[in-house]
Amino acid sequence: MKIIKCDYSNGFGVQCVDAVMAAAEDISAGKLVVYPTETVYGIGADIYNESAVKNLYLAKKRPFDMPLSVAVSDMAMLEKVAVLNENAEKLVKAFLPGPLTIIVKKQPSVPDIVTASSQKVGIRIPDNRFALELIKRTGPIITTSANLHSHPDAVNVDSAVEDFGSAVDTYIDSGACNLGKPSTIVWLMDNQVEIIRQGAISEKQILEVIEC
Repeated sequence: MKIIKCDYSNGFGVQCVDAVMAAAEDISAGKLVVYPTETVYGIGADIYNESAVKNLYLAKKRPFDMPLSVAVSDMAMLEKVAVLNENAEKLVKAFLPGPLTIIVKKQPSVPDIVTASSQKVGIRIPDNRFALELIKRTGPIITTSANLHSHPDAVNVDSAVEDFGSAVDTYIDSGACNLGKPSTIVWLMDNQVEIIRQGAISEKQILEVIEC
């Protein structure tokens, strides 16, 4: 287990570039990494490495019938994981990168273990420099809060370390998260819209974009 400091409040310097490279190497090797986002700290793994995803479920003590969300770095990567409908395209344009997770139809390449055998997937683009730089190097990664199942979200790395200890290989410490609360989750299928979790973006904001 290692904790790597990465302070990018005054720019993304050599320290943070080295931290990104170390975290990316671990993800590519099938290991678990705790990393910062603008909302709360996330625990990540390569979505295409089913053994790593299984270990993430076990580390979180999360039931295997609860799907995991996926973080990507841009639209091109998003479309390799998810199939966007008109409402999804509107929300992506309005809010991503940002604290919004949209649930839409998944691409066939996404392993069933990630989505708990569902044909839909939660997807988001974090508004966080470290997370985006990491994902650019690794490809899509799991994005779920870095806490044991039912425990409070981790808004700093110490909380994550307390919950996971040596079950996680690398912790990236960039201080407190900007927002300190999770993303809003919106389920979109055909013309249906449902707010699954109210987070940093309000239901009013979501509906204003969809209805315009």
